[in-house]
Amino acid sequence: MKRKAFVMAALSLALVAANVSTVQADALVGQPAPSFTAADTNGKSHALTDFKGKYVVLEWTNYDCPFVVKQYSTQAMQEMQKMAAGKGVVWLSVNSSAAGKQGNYPAEKWNTLVKEKGAAPKAILLDGDGKIGQLYGAKTTPHMYIINPEGKLIYNGAIDDKPTTDAATKPQTNYVAAALTEAMAGKPVTVATTRPYGCSVKY
Repeated sequence: MKRKAFVMAALSLALVAANVSTVQADALVGQPAPSFTAADTNGKSHALTDFKGKYVVLEWTNYDCPFVVKQYSTQAMQEMQKMAAGKGVVWLSVNSSAAGKQGNYPAEKWNTLVKEKGAAPKAILLDGDGKIGQLYGAKTTPHMYIINPEGKLIYNGAIDDKPTTDAATKPQTNYVAAALTEAMAGKPVTVATTRPYGCSVKY
């Protein structure tokens, strides 16, 4: 009986560990980016495989987060989005806020806010159940990922080197811009992983 109880306890712990591992999964640089499909604010479905052969930027966002507010009030994020689009990069903003939590809006409000801010993503993907966020291990808003044309992750981390909400504090390095510039020039990404900063994703 004791042996049976021990085995059952061990199995239970293994299952708990597996579940925790799934929830805390983190997309790894150098590995294939996790596949996903999600609807945008206009009801159109987008799959990561739709953009094979192109660079893709994933931006986890929450317009109510002060760290995101800083990026958009200074036009830093919009400038990055437009620069990326001009180079043929697909920029997807992802919102993983659960229903009733900060940053979760109806699709119509999202579209209004995008126009008001002058944002220029290819699409805003609605991930209210948090599946994509947990698949990638998105921890903060913003949290940035870059995927190369072969479908591998080449950057995971912060937008820049200044983890502050102070709009007057200018970053010295925009990690996303630097990574894209190097990768698109055929060079290895010098800084491929950084610690993301911002508000916690509201799963």
